[in-house]
Formats: sequence, structure tokens, C-alpha cells
Amino acid sequence: MVNKIKTCIFISGDGSNLESIIKNSREYNFPIKIELIISNNPNAKGIIFAKKYNIPFKFFSSQNQNNFERNCLFEIKKKKIKFLCLAGFMKILSQNFIKTFRYKIVNIHPSLLPKYKGLNTHKRVLKDKEKYSGCTVHFVNSKLDSGKIILQKKVLIYKNETEKSLKQRILKQEHKLYPQSIISIFK
Repeated sequence: MVNKIKTCIFISGDGSNLESIIKNSREYNFPIKIELIISNNPNAKGIIFAKKYNIPFKFFSSQNQNNFERNCLFEIKKKKIKFLCLAGFMKILSQNFIKTFRYKIVNIHPSLLPKYKGLNTHKRVLKDKEKYSGCTVHFVNSKLDSGKIILQKKVLIYKNETEKSLKQRILKQEHKLYPQSIISIFK
């Protein structure tokens, strides 16, 4: 058995990247084992995948950031987790949390960073009449969507592209890029 890195995934939404990572993590040579899923949204659809694949999950309200982060760190330390993936996690982790965790934290973002950090990326990309968009997996630091880039995937924007169509096409690439990025980190 490959010695896999104990990992926690943070989610807030549908969990499609979560499911992609879970499926890949079941491969013998994939470098991580998902020990815990944390959501700050009690209605996150991603919790369905936690249940489906029998992975422990926790919900903590992020209304009070200090309490949220304290609860997360308690669970993470209890399970001896050494790697965090943010997969559609719609909250910014504090500098203190990032420092306290001490290990690698990665995130996926639906643009070609450093362009279009933050929210509403597809809308802004289309408004600016960009020829390309894409997705980026990057390390998390204390600045929003500004950590060192691990991998990116470029997507051509079609003439009659809508926010919805662009989002769907980029999401398909995210599902491939996130697992590839995790593999590249632990090579």
C-alpha cells in the first residue's frame, strides 16, 4: 500500500470537484487519502458525496470565523491531517489559520490567475471580451487567489458563450486539473 497523505477537503457547494478528488483518491498510486470533509454550509450538496463514499464529514458555521477555524483545526489535528484542499469553499481562511496549519493548502479557481481573482469570474471574463479563460490550482496564502500557481488549464471562449456554458466547460477541466495538481505536488 502506498503511504498516502492524510487530507481534509473544505467545501461550500455542489461538490463536483470533491467527487473528482474522491474518485481519484481511490486509485492505488494517488498520493492522498481523504480522512475528513468540512463544510461551512449545512446544505452543501457535496455532503452527499461524503456520505456516498463513507468519508467522515463535519459542518461548522463560519458566521464567527474564529470559532469556525478553531473547530476545524481541532478536527484536523485529531485526525493528523497534513494536507488541505479547498474545493468550492467560499470563505477566506485567516492568515492565522494558514500559519497554524503549517502544511500545504491548495485551492482551485475558475480563471487563469492572476487574472480575475475573487467572485463572478465568468461574468467579468465575458464582459471584458477575453479570448481565453480557464482554471488554476494554486497554493493558498494570506492574499485572495494569490498563492504560487501549481497548474493551469486554458479554455477557448466561444463566440456565443454564456456564463453558464463557460462555467460548465471550465468545470469539466477543473475535474481533471485538480487531481493532476495533487499528483504533481507529491511527485
